[in-house]
Amino acid sequence: MSKEILVLKNLNKSYKEKNRDLKIIEDLNWTVMEEDFIAVLGKSGSGKSTFLNLIGILDKPDSGEIFINNKEISNLKERERDILRNNFLGFVFQFHYLLPEFTALENVMLPALVNKDKSRKEVKEKAMELLKSVGLEERFNHKPSELSGGEKQRVAIARALVNDPKILLADEPTGNLDSETSEVIHEILHKINKERQQTIIVVTHSEELASVCKERVYLKKGKLEFSR
Repeated sequence: MSKEILVLKNLNKSYKEKNRDLKIIEDLNWTVMEEDFIAVLGKSGSGKSTFLNLIGILDKPDSGEIFINNKEISNLKERERDILRNNFLGFVFQFHYLLPEFTALENVMLPALVNKDKSRKEVKEKAMELLKSVGLEERFNHKPSELSGGEKQRVAIARALVNDPKILLADEPTGNLDSETSEVIHEILHKINKERQQTIIVVTHSEELASVCKERVYLKKGKLEFSR
């Protein structure tokens, strides 16, 4: 039976704009269960990236509580936030952010090597397995400059999974890709959710990507509207 993996309670976030507070997230409540695959949609400027930064522990709310795996995280110290982020969350962004001097395999290995809780041999084997799972078994030793845009994003997905995160967060993962390449990424995310029982939250403007998710929610005026 699935359990709660992410809970938001009365979340608020605003930014200063000239002489007033601009509310981005307002009294927002949300519960995500293990194995959910959810698309968060909204118009440009609706606060989707701010929302993702909050649940990704990249930013702090003004008020409210965030629970990840039953641990309240909004008031953790910076070091504790870094550890939780690295161990429990995986990130895929619109831009792949691969390190150009390293191969695809080395890029995937890096987050796990930072953790230092597995041998280099174990990390390498895990990275190879993940690259194979996204169809890049023939690209292990290619550097980012030798990969297509879609291949780079597939490396980024493999890298996001190397530490076995509880939640995979994706911010416009197909925003820079053509429709055919985007479809490949959609299929990979669907496969990851189905075969690995991976919880995935994806912020997107793409209805095509949202259509492969189990659930979609809309961010409007700082609140979530639900649609299944």
